[in-house]
Amino acid sequence: MVSQHRTAPAESGRREQLLDAAEQLLLEEGYAAVTSRRVGARAGLTPQLVHYYFHTMDELFLQIFRRRADAGLEMLREVVGARPTLRQLWDLRETGLTTTRLSLEFMALANHRKVIRSALVDYYQRCRQLQLDAFTAALTDRGVPPERCPPLFAQLAMIGITQIMTIDADLGVAYDFEPVNAYITRLIDEIDEIDEP
Repeated sequence: MVSQHRTAPAESGRREQLLDAAEQLLLEEGYAAVTSRRVGARAGLTPQLVHYYFHTMDELFLQIFRRRADAGLEMLREVVGARPTLRQLWDLRETGLTTTRLSLEFMALANHRKVIRSALVDYYQRCRQLQLDAFTAALTDRGVPPERCPPLFAQLAMIGITQIMTIDADLGVAYDFEPVNAYITRLIDEIDEIDEP
């Protein structure tokens, strides 16, 4: 049973402070740097408070992941609900919604912690289905038959290219992706020229 004083605003603030500190460490130095001592120090709190709010480090990592994942899924639901065009789906790459560095850290962590792997798999299944729904709707709205452009192909091609571009940018790999952008834009324009049924 959770004690009442844990839900007080000051308690909730400390919990968020610890989550923010752990996330910063994760992004700056990787998951191996996220220890109760380092998280406590970064948050300006004692390491004991880390274990007070999060009984295990897995619980801490899960809370970091879930708060980001939940926000991402909610944003994706809003996008899908607005029935975006292919152009709008492609333009999402410029919004900065991708959190590639954090995703890569969680993927590495998932290799060592089953509970993280399970949460990651669940999230990606839900995320990929929402993406597929968006691509299916965009192609259907333009009257594009699945045999001309399967929605799964459009999803994998556009999302995959976007992820590679983001990873390269995060790593500082210098490529000029403008020809890729121009080519995909031409493909989208060709699909947009298809007469609606």
